[in-house]
Formats: sequence, C-alpha cells, structure tokens
Amino acid sequence: MITKHSERFNGLDHLRALAIILVLLYHYRAFKHPVWIETVGKFGWTGVDLFFVLSGFLISGQLFKEMKNTGTIHVKTFYIKRFFRIFPPYFFTLFLYFTFPFFREREALPPLWKFVTFTQNYRLDVINQGTFSHAWSLCIEEQFYLILPLLLLVIMPTKLFKYFVILIILILSFSLTMRLITWSDSVGGIDNSSLEFWRLWYMEIYYPTYTRLDGLGIGVFTGYLMQHSERFKEIINRNGNRLFLIGIVLLGIAFWICNEQSSEAASTFGFTWVAISYGFIVVSAVSESSFLSRTRFYITSELAALSYAIYLSHKGIIHIVQNVFEYFGLENSDTISFIVCLLACIIVGLLYRFIIEKPFAILKNKILKVKDKSVLF
Repeated sequence: MITKHSERFNGLDHLRALAIILVLLYHYRAFKHPVWIETVGKFGWTGVDLFFVLSGFLISGQLFKEMKNTGTIHVKTFYIKRFFRIFPPYFFTLFLYFTFPFFREREALPPLWKFVTFTQNYRLDVINQGTFSHAWSLCIEEQFYLILPLLLLVIMPTKLFKYFVILIILILSFSLTMRLITWSDSVGGIDNSSLEFWRLWYMEIYYPTYTRLDGLGIGVFTGYLMQHSERFKEIINRNGNRLFLIGIVLLGIAFWICNEQSSEAASTFGFTWVAISYGFIVVSAVSESSFLSRTRFYITSELAALSYAIYLSHKGIIHIVQNVFEYFGLENSDTISFIVCLLACIIVGLLYRFIIEKPFAILKNKILKVKDKSVLF
C-alpha cells in the first residue's frame, strides 16, 4: 500500500520530469534540430516556471510545517541541506565550463564571480555572454533559499505573519509592475526583430529576480495555505482531478497569451498567468484524490531525481554530442541525433548522481548527525 506521503511525491515527480523535458526541448532549439522540435519545444521555457512553482511550494511547505511543529525554523540545518544539494553539482559544472572550452555551447562566459555569488542573472547579456546562461534560474532559486527562511524568522513573532497571504500578493504585484515599467521604459519601443531588443528583453525582463517572482510566489502562496488552512487543504484533497483540468485550461490560455514569448502581453502578465496555471497543477499533484498522486512511474521518478544534474549539464552535453557527430560525418540535426543527445544527458545525470550527489549526501547526513548530537549534549 502506498502512503499518502509517497503519493504526494509521486505527483510532484511527474511534474519535475515534465519540467526538465520541457526545458530540454526548448533549449534544443538553439542547436541543430529536426523541424518538429521547433513546434513541440516552443513553450518549453515554461518548464523553468514550473520548477519555480515546485520549489516555492516544497521549500515553503517544509518551513511552514517546521514552524507549526517547533515554533521556529532551524536555519542552520536548512542551509546545510541546501548547500549539499545545490553547491557540489553546480560548482562541478562551473569547473567544466571554465576549465574545458570544448564543454561550452557558446563562446563567451560571464565573469566567474557572478556565478559564484549567484548574481549572474542580473545584467546578463545573453547575446554576447550566453554560455551557461541557463544558470540564471539557479541564481533566483538560491536567492530565494537564502531570503525566505530569514524573512519568516523576522515576521513569524510579529502580527505581520497573519497577513502573510497579503504580503505574497503584494510581491506578485510588485513583480508584474516591474515588468510593466520595464517594458514601457526600456524594451517596448525597440524593433522586436533586432538583436538589441532580444538583448534588452532577456537582460531587463526575463532574467532579473525582481521580474520573475511569479512562480516562486505562487508556490509559497499555495504552500502556506496547505499548512495553515484546513479548509483549503480539504478542498485540494477532494478535487484533485478537477484542479488538474482547471490548470490545463488555464495553461492553454497562458500559451495563447504567450504565443509570442516576447510580446507585451506575454512579457507583462503572461508570466503571472503561467505561474497561476502551474500552481493549480501542482496542488492537484499533491491531492489525495488526484490521478497524479495515485500513480507512480519509474521513468518519471528517475527523471525527477536526475532533473537538477540534467539541467546543469545538458547544454554542454548536447554541444559535445553534436560536435562528435559532425566530426564523424554523421547527421546531427535529425531525430536520431536528438535521441542520442537525450540519452547522453541522462547518462551524465547518472554520473553526477553517483560521483557527486550521493557522496555529498552521505557527508551531509554525517554533519547533521554530529549537529544533532551536539544539541543533545
């Protein structure tokens, strides 16, 4: 019999697997690719937004649950767990990019200090320094991991915590407002077919943390309600499949709004609509009545477990595989090449797991055990 706890993670595993597939399809369009990738991968950029909603929901849910059970947040333990999960694979990937030029999918990298400080997503010139550009989302998540527990510690003892939902709505409104202002002042008046438009659009709208808070905000919003509203939780658990259908309909509307990713509508409220759509789908995935939580597939659970490693390394791996194909005179823009690239990304993800993630997970557990013993004595 599958417990409710594992059921919930089954549903989220399906969504993590979907998110990494979406991202892979979208980024593959930047390499030589079969024609069908152009259509199928068009909305793959929303995979990152799905990751944001998942992170906001899971991380905030853990913190809210700890606050309810213990009355506080053990920030040191939280940071230790995040450090050993995020940093070793990330810095290994940085080592590959900065040490082995053949790993780079493009020519120029931003300065190393921007990656090390997780500030690469600010003022990122993707046209001239686009190598490892996908680290922008990791920067936003790391900033989120740093700030959220500290924010909760500050407001938890105060009356402000009763108005936490309003605070999240204000944050979402702030992000939307910043995109509106940026579009009006910096981006909207430029020819959208020019390189300068795309450079500014990515730099000013797509990458900065303050313009991309929608997914994390929706995740935190739902995480809060799941922990602090029994009524909300009851509605979610009773209506899992209905919520999934609502999310799919909303996502279809979001795709219509964002048909042109860099249009004014997509660039302003389109991101918010995508985040809300995925919010419905995420809460449906943790519902006790949802088909997502009641089914488990080996492929999706494995892809979910490998998603971080694949996300980090996939552009470099695709670049290498396609270069090898070209060196041996093989076609590198067809479906067979795509399948080989996909398999290579999975294999490298497995190498990350056994060479980096598992050893550091063991070290993390040892450190946490020592920490727990020190508290006892």
